[in-house]
Amino acid sequence: MTTAALTLDQDIGRPRYNPWLIAVVVALAAFMEVLDTSIANVALPYMAGNLGASNDQSTWVLTSYLVSNAIILPMTGWLAGAGRKRFFMSCLGIFTISSLLCGLAPSLGFLLLFRVLQGAGGGGLQPMAQAILADTFPPEKRGVAFALYGITAIMAPTIGPTLGGWITFNYSWRWIFLINLPVGVLTWFLVRRFVEDPPYLQRLKGAAVKLDYVGIALLTVGIGALQILLDKGQEDDWFRSRLITTLVVTSAVCLISLVVWEWFEKSPIIDVRMFKSFNFASASLMMFMLGIMLFSSLVLMPQFLQTLLGYTSQLAGLALSAGGFVLLIETPITGQLTTKIQARRIIAFGWLALSIAMFYSTKRIDLQISFSAATWLRIAQVVGLGFLFVPITLVAYVGIAPEKNNAVAGIINFMRNMGSSVGTSLVTTLIARRAQVHQLRLVEKARIDNPNFINSTRGLTQHFVNSGIGRHEAQATAYARIYHSLQAQAASLAYIDTFMVLCVGAAIMFGISFLLGKNDPGGGGVRVAE
Repeated sequence: MTTAALTLDQDIGRPRYNPWLIAVVVALAAFMEVLDTSIANVALPYMAGNLGASNDQSTWVLTSYLVSNAIILPMTGWLAGAGRKRFFMSCLGIFTISSLLCGLAPSLGFLLLFRVLQGAGGGGLQPMAQAILADTFPPEKRGVAFALYGITAIMAPTIGPTLGGWITFNYSWRWIFLINLPVGVLTWFLVRRFVEDPPYLQRLKGAAVKLDYVGIALLTVGIGALQILLDKGQEDDWFRSRLITTLVVTSAVCLISLVVWEWFEKSPIIDVRMFKSFNFASASLMMFMLGIMLFSSLVLMPQFLQTLLGYTSQLAGLALSAGGFVLLIETPITGQLTTKIQARRIIAFGWLALSIAMFYSTKRIDLQISFSAATWLRIAQVVGLGFLFVPITLVAYVGIAPEKNNAVAGIINFMRNMGSSVGTSLVTTLIARRAQVHQLRLVEKARIDNPNFINSTRGLTQHFVNSGIGRHEAQATAYARIYHSLQAQAASLAYIDTFMVLCVGAAIMFGISFLLGKNDPGGGGVRVAE
């Protein structure tokens, strides 16, 4: 072992307890938080009815959580400066207590307040869990450790809607929050018992940290405005809404100012200078795209099955569940592969597989697709995802000093979460807009000089007449049936267009993969191979 490697090992330190025990503990905390970002989606109508609110008002239950969560995520590296274990336990405590309060909320106003607190507490759980894993395991085993974390980050959003629907249907929407209480309390005591700060963090505890008021203000306003406009943009028709336009301008001004301010700030809350590293910048971009791909497909498939094919939420969840099991098996295998194969090659394969799967989706998805075909299609869509999360996370640490691990974890998780918000907003807007375009094109064919349209109308009219309906009413019903079919076809074509956009995005990431640095597979991505 070289002197530099020995110094690094002593600086990071090795835990007194089994690293895998620590990994399970912190992964449990992260899983609980990631699950909460998606489990509440299906319960919104029940919350609205129980609390006397409209469906539009109930969507703020999601938005309030995402806003506070997004604000905390990028600054977790700075917040952990006073002690990562202490910060992790504080976040876990806030998240657990606010979950209890959410479950007991007497009104929508109180629920939104408690969701803001819950999002703030949850914002530190994912990045700190990842940073703890990075310091707990030696470099050569880091990829395997990240695989465990990857299971929580990818599996939780997959099973969240299904689990939330089952709990809400069989018990009450309040239990989707109350189930966090025993898990959170148990995890808090386990973290207190087994997790330790490495030596380099213990030395930093006593260092004075300047409070960056300007950075905090710009981050809060900028990210808050961005998250709200992404959640409400399509609902308010984007730039036709004065509110959305104002939020766009506010977000752009604040975030650009934030980058400039933090670049020259001596004690920044976000170390934007890390983006000078091409490897880190590329990994951040890829994690952002991974968030888009993961959540876009999570939105597209169940929405297609429920709105166009008439599936129940439970049946649509079952169609997606097989993909979750594939990820559960695939992610640990990917972790093992990172110890033998360069991360950038695994990443390239993942993006290629994902691009092919999205292209295949454009050819396979239609209004006649069966349940088994939809299940296999979902499996094809997740195969590539399983080869991306772990190696991208690994690449992000290439060339980064150990004392930056907290900052790396915060930014990487922030990029993935923002990608999920952008992806959800993107596909929702694309489907709505492309459906309108295709509907206009199809309506042009539904004219009285089109023999196919005339024959279809006559056939349906006669069918309804034979069923005992008057001819005038039968003809009106025939026109309505044709128009309904036309709308379904337009929507189906919109889904195909959206999958094609995702295919192109994955293909671009495949090309960028080869520009990443060559990590030493046995070294966990700590140094770049010559």
